[in-house]
Amino acid sequence: MTEEHHVKKVNVLKRPEVQSIIGIIVVVLLLVGFIFWQSESGTLFIENSEITVPIVNLSGSTAGTLNALYVSEGETIAANTPVALVGTNIVSSKQSGVVVSVVNKIGEFFVPGETVVSMVHPEDMRVVGAIDETKGLDQLKVGQKASFTVDAFGDKTYVGVVESISQTSDNTGVVFSISDKRPTKKFDVKVRFNVADYPELKNGMSAKITVYEK
Repeated sequence: MTEEHHVKKVNVLKRPEVQSIIGIIVVVLLLVGFIFWQSESGTLFIENSEITVPIVNLSGSTAGTLNALYVSEGETIAANTPVALVGTNIVSSKQSGVVVSVVNKIGEFFVPGETVVSMVHPEDMRVVGAIDETKGLDQLKVGQKASFTVDAFGDKTYVGVVESISQTSDNTGVVFSISDKRPTKKFDVKVRFNVADYPELKNGMSAKITVYEK
């Protein structure tokens, strides 16, 4: 670059309109950075999460032969619906839900407590994540707003609220080690959401939770 070109470049940068544009760009960048910092500092991320719903196993109260099955897998049933006949004992559902598995072994002998039909109550579905005790556990509170994504549906965002935080870690056993480094414990965080709004969600789907501190 010749000295003349260098002087012209310096003169261009000294023009008021150019300096104004540069100033605006700097301010915008600083503002974007501040907003990003604020949004990130007010959130907690829980990567290791999963959609889950408790499995309810139905069984006879007395021993006997499985004489009949009254439901099939995938069927939606009401509360107090007969699902099977074990000996002379009619096995019924206590709540409404969806049948997820049926032990189709008519004529076989079942002992008390042996599962004949398994079902779930979709309204009990939650997203549960495990957070390290050193990564924001002390900032979590029941009632905080939350959102989550599931791997199966890309970037679609679902909304919910923190329902519970476990009082004990996932691993309650004491492990002795010659290392001075203490193991980091994880605690379960359960997020409730409106199941009816998201019928595509299924038990066992991998998820990621974001909890908003404010």
